[in-house]
Amino acid sequence: MNRLLLMAILLGFTLDVLAQGSLFIIGGGKRPPMMMKKLVSESGLDKSGYGIILPQSSEEPDTSAFYAARSLTEGGAKSLTTFFFSSGDSLRSTQLDSLRKAALIFITGGDQNRFMSAVGGTPAEKAIMDCYQRGGMIAGTSAGAAVMSRIMITGRELRYPNADEDSFRTIEKDNIETARGLGLLKSTIIDQHFLKRKRMNRLVTAVLENPGQLGVGIDESTAILVRKNQATVIGESQVVLLRLNTKLFSDKRSLIGGRNIAMSVLVPGEIFPIE
Repeated sequence: MNRLLLMAILLGFTLDVLAQGSLFIIGGGKRPPMMMKKLVSESGLDKSGYGIILPQSSEEPDTSAFYAARSLTEGGAKSLTTFFFSSGDSLRSTQLDSLRKAALIFITGGDQNRFMSAVGGTPAEKAIMDCYQRGGMIAGTSAGAAVMSRIMITGRELRYPNADEDSFRTIEKDNIETARGLGLLKSTIIDQHFLKRKRMNRLVTAVLENPGQLGVGIDESTAILVRKNQATVIGESQVVLLRLNTKLFSDKRSLIGGRNIAMSVLVPGEIFPIE
């Protein structure tokens, strides 16, 4: 191969890697001022650029967008706007271009399924990915955290559809419903409100049924900042990591298990690899 051509290819690859942005994934609950200041400063929104709030997860998008804007502004954000659209709506080309060039895209809480219904498979989803690849920050809280994964926990139980909210009292196969998320994280499954709502059974099940995926349970008022396959814990509580290191076991009924499931409990300031 021509030496100059090879150098150009390598340079293009390097620039693509360097252009990749960051993720700020919040486990829901209250958003401490310190954490929001970190989000804004890491996105650069306290100095230049603009942020876009996407409240499609919420049943009350106006209210959700208002509180998101308030916490971001208190964190130092200078320029914010909100894009309101529902499933079936089409964004204008100017709006899509704005998404691509945003310094920050913030996805609010609510229902991750509602968000993916409005955004999944649309030009808006492509624009979000383009923003990330250009170097922008994609942030989200609660449902906005769940959508970061390629394999997204929907929150629904298939075996016990009438169970109380946040029950997940068993570890059984074919009970945790998953769907396609944005896929900003390819080999990681995010769960949120993790310690507050006692979601260990849910994430254990998801990890057992998806060998090779890292389960990341983020508690409320806590976040992870992801840059170049490295995550830093930020906020007031902990992050739990789960990974299955051996094959899945199951019995003749619906119970599943696995040996040597690696678990870590990380406090703010700790760093771990993530993909």
